Amino acid sequence: MRIATFNVQNMRLRQDHGWARLDGARDGDAPDDSGPGAAALDPVDRRLTAAVLARADADVVALQEVFDAETLDHFYDYFLRPAGLEPYPHRICLPGNDGRGLDLALLSRPAPLAVHSHAAETPDTLGLRAPPGIAPGRPVFRRDCLEVALPALTLFVCHFKAPYPDAEDTRAIRRLEAAAVRTLIARRFADHAGAMWMVLGDLNTARRGDAPANAPLAEMAEDLVARCPAQERWSYHDSHGDFYTRPDAMLASPALAARFPEARPRILRHGMGREAARYTGPRLGPVGDHRPHASDHAALVIDLPGL
Repeated sequence: MRIATFNVQNMRLRQDHGWARLDGARDGDAPDDSGPGAAALDPVDRRLTAAVLARADADVVALQEVFDAETLDHFYDYFLRPAGLEPYPHRICLPGNDGRGLDLALLSRPAPLAVHSHAAETPDTLGLRAPPGIAPGRPVFRRDCLEVALPALTLFVCHFKAPYPDAEDTRAIRRLEAAAVRTLIARRFADHAGAMWMVLGDLNTARRGDAPANAPLAEMAEDLVARCPAQERWSYHDSHGDFYTRPDAMLASPALAARFPEARPRILRHGMGREAARYTGPRLGPVGDHRPHASDHAALVIDLPGL
C-alpha cells in the first residue's frame, strides 16, 4: 500500500457567472495573491496539484484544506482523473470546525471499512483537562480528526491549529489536539502499541520546532519523517518570512514502524514555487517563482509493501 498526505492550500469550488472554478493555491494575504492576475493562475495551480498527486500515485491520499465534498469531486473529475491515474472510487470530505470550511478529505482505492469524524469531541468528552483560555465544552479540533479504518491499517488524518498569529499563544491548542488524538487511539485499540495505525496530515509545527506541542503523540508513535536525512525533512516554505519547516507528518504505531523498518517518506517538492530555493531538484514545467505552484506544502508519500 502506498499512502500520501498533502495540504493543497485553500482548495475551494466557486460559481463564477454560472461556471464552476476552483480557487488556486493561494491565501490572499499578499498583493501577488490577489486580483485578476492572481485569479488567472488558479487553474494552472490546480493542474499542478493534480500533477503532484499523479506523481505520488498513492492508493490512499489524505488531503488538507479542501472546502467540501463538491470541491473534492470537481477536482477529481476535472483535474485528477484526466491525469490518467487508476481511479479513486472512494472520496470523503466531511464538514469540520474550520470557520472558512477548510476540511479534511480522503481519496482511496481500497474501500474504507469505517469513517468517523471527531469534530464534535471536546475536552470533557475525552476526559482531558482544558488549558487556561480554552473552554472544556468547546471542540478540541480546530478542523477535525478523521478516523479511517482500512482493511489492514487505521488512519487518523489531522490538521492542527496554525501557529498564527503567535506560535507560543497557539501552542497549547496544538498540544491539546495532540493529546486528543492520543486519547482517541487509546480508546480505539486496547493494545495501541501493537495495533496498526498512522497519524498523518498537517500538524502545523512552529518555525523553531514544536516538540512540546506534539509530545503527547511523540511519546506513543515513531516519526517516520525523522528517518529522512536531517537536511531533507522540510515540507513547507513560508514565502513571507522565507523560512522552512516540516508541519506535514507521518507518525506510525510501534507495530507499524517495526514491520517496515526501512520505510521512509518521499517528500515531493517539484510542485513548490521556485522561491523555495532550498529545493534544487527538477520542478514541474509551469511552476513559477511564487505562483503558479501546486501548494506551499510538499506532499509526503510512503510505501508499505504487502499491507
